[in-house]
Amino acid sequence: MNEQEKFEKQFRKYPHPVRGFSEKPHLSRRSFLSLAGAGVTASWLAPSLHAAPVIKSSPVTTLNTAKNVIFILLAGAPSHTDTFDLKVVNGTTPATFNPATVNGMLFPTGLMPKIAAQMDQIAIVRSMRSWALVHSLSQTWTQIGRNPAGVLGNVSPNIGSVVAVEKAAERTPGQVFPTFLALNSGGGIGPGYLPSAYAPFKVTPSNAGLKNTTNADGQTRFNQRWDFLHHLDDPLRVNSPDGTAMEDFDEFYSAAKGLMYNPVVTKAFSFTTADSALYGNTAFGNACLMAKQTLAANQGTRYIEITLGGWDMHTNIYAANQLPSLTKTLDNGLGQLIADLKADGLLAETMIVMAGEFGRTVGKVTGAGGRDHYPQQFALFAGGGVKGGRGIGSTDAQGAFTVDPGWSRNRDIKPEDVEATIYSAMGINWTNVRYDDPLGRRFYYVPSSDMDVYGPINELFKA
Repeated sequence: MNEQEKFEKQFRKYPHPVRGFSEKPHLSRRSFLSLAGAGVTASWLAPSLHAAPVIKSSPVTTLNTAKNVIFILLAGAPSHTDTFDLKVVNGTTPATFNPATVNGMLFPTGLMPKIAAQMDQIAIVRSMRSWALVHSLSQTWTQIGRNPAGVLGNVSPNIGSVVAVEKAAERTPGQVFPTFLALNSGGGIGPGYLPSAYAPFKVTPSNAGLKNTTNADGQTRFNQRWDFLHHLDDPLRVNSPDGTAMEDFDEFYSAAKGLMYNPVVTKAFSFTTADSALYGNTAFGNACLMAKQTLAANQGTRYIEITLGGWDMHTNIYAANQLPSLTKTLDNGLGQLIADLKADGLLAETMIVMAGEFGRTVGKVTGAGGRDHYPQQFALFAGGGVKGGRGIGSTDAQGAFTVDPGWSRNRDIKPEDVEATIYSAMGINWTNVRYDDPLGRRFYYVPSSDMDVYGPINELFKA
């Protein structure tokens, strides 16, 4: 029995049931703080509660190679065989793809020339396979590293929220940015059952900067109101007779104030037209630019999620406004991001992870000229200790199945393995188990970690 068969046997014994799913709740703008008429809004500004103690974990050695993570979700599921696991199909693959071998991997340099130029920094996992072919379920699965239809699916936090919990103790008093920043990710998964202090701060990038960080009556008048507010009710905020709730609200308000009239915030969350042009003048490019700027500010942000949707191409996939257009957007944003992080010295400590929720059908296109849902997929890694310029695993001639897993567990790579890799790279024990979930069922950072079902893709970090 090989490792893949053993894994499938384990799965049959401890299955991941797939059934109906409703989106997990996350904090909306209504839940955000409106501060003294300024309207400063940020779900992460809730009290910085301490994480519950970890009751159980296994003794493992984490990679501890990355300080930050940028996670890019390609919502809609890109065609792996047209992009990062290219398979040239005679009579189907457009000549404009200009296939070329880059660092030993066939790549569509005509679609993504800027990424091709950065391939020495990039490792591509080609032996990844999704669990399910439903967009909403699998997108959530990718963000929480487990089955959303499972017992704790509706209360499971985003990977970024777990990172925020684990890194809370490392924040310094002067750091005012959220630990978990979500860009163009309005529908992204939130903190689950964890306190809202660890929720993603959801922002749509704008060259005008972060909204509502000034008061219509001016800074002087705002500060007068702030001082008067504390004059009136500090006895309720400090050593409050009503308990920690009031003190928590005070911390919530103070954190919000830290974003106001702050030149560091203005610099990181705004950008010039020229800067935007370097990244392609797109919403995705602006998100990549803002990700670079917030990390450069070193103000406490450690996990950034960026969403680029539109990959669900069931018809006319090679039309100019379909795959060629979207890969150009991706190429301009990601290619420039990698180049700038490298130039600024930030790539060595920042791991970029990119994946969709699944792949698309292989071989010739469908009668509608598109590609339908398919489980084989890819994941891209760069920076943060990743050894670039190579692929991990390989597929058959059509890209339909894994023929060489390319890693020590010798089986298909799953979203849970990507999750474990993120935690390990950031120095977080992926086997941690929390006993504070609302159902008392135990929350595993990575499912079934006590049985060693999943684990980090350590081969990404080996020369």
